[in-house]
Amino acid sequence: MSTLVKARPPKLADVDFDGFLDTLRGLIREPSVVGTEDSFFRVIRRELEEVGARVSYYQGVLTAQGSKPDQLYLSAHCDRHGLLCTGANEFQYAAFIAGNSCDLTGESVSEQMMHSIGDRFFGQRVQAHLPYTGTYQGQAKITRSYVCPHRRNLIFELDGLEFLQPGTPISFLDRLRIEDDCLSAQLDNVLSVAIILHLFRHGFQGTALFTAQEEAGRSWRYALSWFQRQQIETDRLIVLDTSPYPSRADADAQDIVLRRKDANGAFCASFTKELVDHCDRLGIRHSFKDAYVETQNLTRAKPLSLGRTELGRLVTASGGKINGATLQIPTTGYHTTSETAAIRSVTSTLWLLMNAYV
Repeated sequence: MSTLVKARPPKLADVDFDGFLDTLRGLIREPSVVGTEDSFFRVIRRELEEVGARVSYYQGVLTAQGSKPDQLYLSAHCDRHGLLCTGANEFQYAAFIAGNSCDLTGESVSEQMMHSIGDRFFGQRVQAHLPYTGTYQGQAKITRSYVCPHRRNLIFELDGLEFLQPGTPISFLDRLRIEDDCLSAQLDNVLSVAIILHLFRHGFQGTALFTAQEEAGRSWRYALSWFQRQQIETDRLIVLDTSPYPSRADADAQDIVLRRKDANGAFCASFTKELVDHCDRLGIRHSFKDAYVETQNLTRAKPLSLGRTELGRLVTASGGKINGATLQIPTTGYHTTSETAAIRSVTSTLWLLMNAYV
């Protein structure tokens, strides 16, 4: 891209936003229920190989590299929330099935929000797919959802799909919607995947990691194994994601969200400052989520969690050998098919990454 940079909010044409939307629309239609991401990985692989990236696939992580793989490392998880058939006409929230109960400590944002989102799914249409191939098997509608106190999970009742076998993933039937200068869909975290693909199409030559099972608290393990396998240490990893806010006013108070730390500990201060400097240079409004949470907790009877992010877990598990920064898009309607992000936030994220690292 041109080195001429103007300190202003980007225009849609500056970041080829129409091309980005085409990518995002296609990805949203592809199922990627947590724990059954194989078919989605194949979709991403095809897109990356078309633009000449060198692609490798290991358990739980797909990597893509350009001609300057050490320039920058990007990471985005590929899984999205959905249901899993666990018995005859029995359906549970895929991220919290019994196999993941050992990771439920009560400290994740997902767990803290489970009770508040339990009643949001009434009437939502869903579709079933074969676990590995993604082959379509049928649709149904959610007639009831509730939190089971014994299984500590969201339980769903459907008006169809009684024939499914245990282990079958069921995704929310979803399409991208554009209204009031916002994008809506189940954006977490297909939005970040689309951003990385868009960067590769526009000349990004670094490395990207697409991880599985982040919503089950496992993606960091796959990312760490890849770094260890390649004997790579870095403090230039950017983890892309969405960041939930309780209202549009709160979300719209900034274009992008950064963090100095999460519940695991501190992130790389120098690299975070580099992102801040780029934001200031480009006229992008930014805030720190950890500071926001700490301010909210001053007046809350029950404190909010700082969250345990993929980056924080990587920093802790690697003893600081893997570090970097988070770059998040503020959203509302977290973990639903109506998660909403301002177009300005999306274009600002693209503007930042394309100007600074492409």
